[in-house]
Amino acid sequence: MYLEYYFIIAVFAGASMWVQYKLKSKFKQYSKVQLGNQMSGKEIAEKMLSDHGIRDVKVTAVRGKLTDHYNPKNKTVNLSESVYHERNAAAAAVAAHECGHAVQHAQSYEWLQFRSLLVPVVSVASQFSMYVIFGGFMLGIGSAMGYNLAVAGVVLFGLGTLFSFITLPVEYDASNRALAWLQRKNMVNQREFAMSKDALKWAARTYVVAAIGSLATLIYFALRVASSRR
Repeated sequence: MYLEYYFIIAVFAGASMWVQYKLKSKFKQYSKVQLGNQMSGKEIAEKMLSDHGIRDVKVTAVRGKLTDHYNPKNKTVNLSESVYHERNAAAAAVAAHECGHAVQHAQSYEWLQFRSLLVPVVSVASQFSMYVIFGGFMLGIGSAMGYNLAVAGVVLFGLGTLFSFITLPVEYDASNRALAWLQRKNMVNQREFAMSKDALKWAARTYVVAAIGSLATLIYFALRVASSRR
């Protein structure tokens, strides 16, 4: 009954694992290349913020690997401990990327604002959408109650899919801002710049795979529900 669904899950889970593997291998490789300017990720981040006139954002260290993120609520650029302390091409790329989000926030980048508006809704929708969809199927989508419940679940799942696609321009724009600044300010040499660009490219692909996988799942359930009314 759900063979197609499990096939979609398997395909995109495999794609996600492959991209994650490539991402981790790239970061491991580029982490061995020490920056010519000997600046740490923390110093890179603080300079990029300063160069953009941003004085109210703090750079902090957080535990874990690839846990780097910008928090617009408390205005913090949170760098994983390795990125925060190390002085290599990978750390420079990640630190500058997260500061790219801080610059977006400071300049009221429209896609970031749109995504922020959806966060409260999507946090609830993503938590309950699959339960609602399967609840509808269990009741029987041939019945009015089961059909309406399944449709509601699809709509909730659709909000999560929308969020995934809105995330793409936000992430790519942050990387573009980071790379432009690294090059413009001569923070990295030509070789280091190529590594930073490649690392961010693979990081962005994790979001692409997630968005496409979410869309494929949404289409599958939408067609399943629609076919019940024929």
